[in-house]
Amino acid sequence: MIKILFVCHGNICRSPMAEYLMKYKLEKLGLTNKFEVSSAATSREEIGNPIHYGTANILNKFNIDYSKKKARQITGDDLNYYDFIICMDHNNLYNLERMFGKNNKCRLLNVKDIADPWYTLDFNKTFKEIDSGLDNLITSLIKEN
Repeated sequence: MIKILFVCHGNICRSPMAEYLMKYKLEKLGLTNKFEVSSAATSREEIGNPIHYGTANILNKFNIDYSKKKARQITGDDLNYYDFIICMDHNNLYNLERMFGKNNKCRLLNVKDIADPWYTLDFNKTFKEIDSGLDNLITSLIKEN
């Protein structure tokens, strides 16, 4: 089983969007039993909060249930447990390196930073960037495994 943790700053916008969209895509491909997917934040700012309404609106379009999701911060146990820790931008990657040191598990979803809709309010743009990145990630993971 391949274990993936998506990470953004607060775990209310981008990383839960990636988490639940990835689960949706894996289900459509019949691959849910080969992956474990979750998400977390680098910060403590949103711990316990539900996902942002903009992310909720995107996921609702696909009838994706996210109702149990509450923001949480990444831990050292996560670093040990997950095979891949996928960051939404260079700041997230930098914060993880400060927290845990450089390692080969933490990487970016896309070469270019995924726009943070907390600031841009453009959840559709963020969705398109994550959607494309997930397609590339799934393809590469299937080829590698």
